[in-house]
Amino acid sequence: MTSPDNPLWLQFWRDQRDDFHQEAVNPLLIKFWPSLKLARDSRVFVPLCGKSLDMIWLLQQGYEVVGVELSPVAVQAFFQENRLKPSRKKQGKFTVWWHGKLSILCGDYFSLTEADIGPIDTVYDRAALTALPETIRAHYVNHLQRIIPDNCTIFLLTTEDAEANQTLAQTLGVAEEISALYQRNFTIDLAHVDSVFELNPGAPDQSAERTEYKVYCLRNKPAVAFI
Repeated sequence: MTSPDNPLWLQFWRDQRDDFHQEAVNPLLIKFWPSLKLARDSRVFVPLCGKSLDMIWLLQQGYEVVGVELSPVAVQAFFQENRLKPSRKKQGKFTVWWHGKLSILCGDYFSLTEADIGPIDTVYDRAALTALPETIRAHYVNHLQRIIPDNCTIFLLTTEDAEANQTLAQTLGVAEEISALYQRNFTIDLAHVDSVFELNPGAPDQSAERTEYKVYCLRNKPAVAFI
């Protein structure tokens, strides 16, 4: 299994078409991450990490950070732009770049194994899920559950477009897709919603459309004991 968008993402990075990259730490991360009450030195996994500055912020809070990124251009840019001098080594299907308590595995997320990333306390999904084609999001979630421990928490940020046929309560609540993907194995806590009207840069003459930026905290459901 792999993403059909892999060649497209690789080309985006080669062409430096990285306008999707945030130039600052995500404010929702700064505001809501402390509610997890993680111990310092906890290990945080960041799938599809790009060159996100959020990883630097997590490091500054005292965590060990493990990312995975398809594009070597993005990985190299991350270390260069943050003036870090990484070491590199081959590890199975990946090239591991690391500096101090930060490591990024360069390769295909869907090739990751539990052994590749090691023990993880929390996943920080910074809209990785919603960046993927809808057709493979279930595969993304299923693979994630295979490679993280049962007691792992997921801190999930999503970008959701409001649907015309939805009520306001539906729009501002837990998205149906999130429920379908996670509710079997996780409790879903919708911690926050930012509802923003935004213009489409590709169609500036159109009316602004509403987008929801949501913060979810997902915790694994305890196994049910059968007697």
